[in-house]
Amino acid sequence: MRTFTRTLERTGVLQVDSVNVLQRAHFMPLYSRMGPYDTGLLQRAAERSPRRVVEYWAHVQAFMPVELWPHMQHRMDDYRELRGKWWREVPDDLAATVLAEVRARGASSARDLEPLLGDDSPRIKEHWGWNWSGARKALDLLYMTGALAIASRTSSFEPRYDLPERVLPPEVLAMPAPSREEAGRELVRRAARSHGIATVACLRDYYRMGLADTRRAVEELVEAGELLPARVEGWDRPAYLHAQARRPRRVDARALLSPFDPLVWERERTERIFGFRYRIEIYVPAEKRVHGYYVLPFLLGDRLVGRVDLKADRATGRLLVKGAYAEPDAPPETAPELAVELCRLAGWLGLDAGDPVVVESRGDLAGALAVSLLSG
Repeated sequence: MRTFTRTLERTGVLQVDSVNVLQRAHFMPLYSRMGPYDTGLLQRAAERSPRRVVEYWAHVQAFMPVELWPHMQHRMDDYRELRGKWWREVPDDLAATVLAEVRARGASSARDLEPLLGDDSPRIKEHWGWNWSGARKALDLLYMTGALAIASRTSSFEPRYDLPERVLPPEVLAMPAPSREEAGRELVRRAARSHGIATVACLRDYYRMGLADTRRAVEELVEAGELLPARVEGWDRPAYLHAQARRPRRVDARALLSPFDPLVWERERTERIFGFRYRIEIYVPAEKRVHGYYVLPFLLGDRLVGRVDLKADRATGRLLVKGAYAEPDAPPETAPELAVELCRLAGWLGLDAGDPVVVESRGDLAGALAVSLLSG
């Protein structure tokens, strides 16, 4: 748990996403930094006392440290004024009824409440997007505005909502809500600590802040000496170095990165630092995809040297490499190092077939990767 806590302090937030073709998004950044770990650590941190993390719209939907809850109050106020992020048509009486039901029942999912509201007809998704019931929309509105918090998730990944006082530690709820300016400084401070060095655009994206709020916070942190103005060769924008950032003598990393890893959130930053152009193709029609459905960048040393389209075939106990691609400057050891990492990932995912990693033929790295797996 100490290692988990240190890792979360560095990443700041863990994006939540429902896609489960390999592993849920929020588990992967911890794996990429900690290696094979017990995923129960995150569940304990999110659901048991003393609760260490809670979900909120911190980057997008994400786990964040519980102490950030007061710093999201200004965001909750904005959503209250806007009537949420998406569901502005939710009637006040429906929201009030749902809130009263949760107060009386305790932690509840939309599926729990729908029969009580006469809203339990089957949901048929006919296109990309959400087809939520009225209860689910009301729950989301109450969550975005801070009237409810996510207490846990069901085995099918549905959120269970409850009152914040039954989810968050009392000492967190007792903290005074900072002003918008104070909250902005803290979020930029944390974003800068996670980045090391960043532009205003990078810092703004990490906690999805407004541009004016980000610029003001950066100016104040520069004046306080917490951020140092810097110039990075090849960058055409001013940069800011966190005052406590340290440059390592060497980087011996070897990791597969989720499409939702903080290292590759901001695509322009990823391309500027690593020369690695990356796009998520989940919502691209299959025939138009360049690299595949769920593609993970491969970090080796301090470079992104390749990418693999992966799928956990849980029925057969195998990790399927649907495609494998090398970057133009990938070193010769890319294939054998990637083979080791794929075997480690398969073990962590519990894929225990005799030959747990199966490489298909797509991609210029597939042949060398298959050979490396056979020889390994």
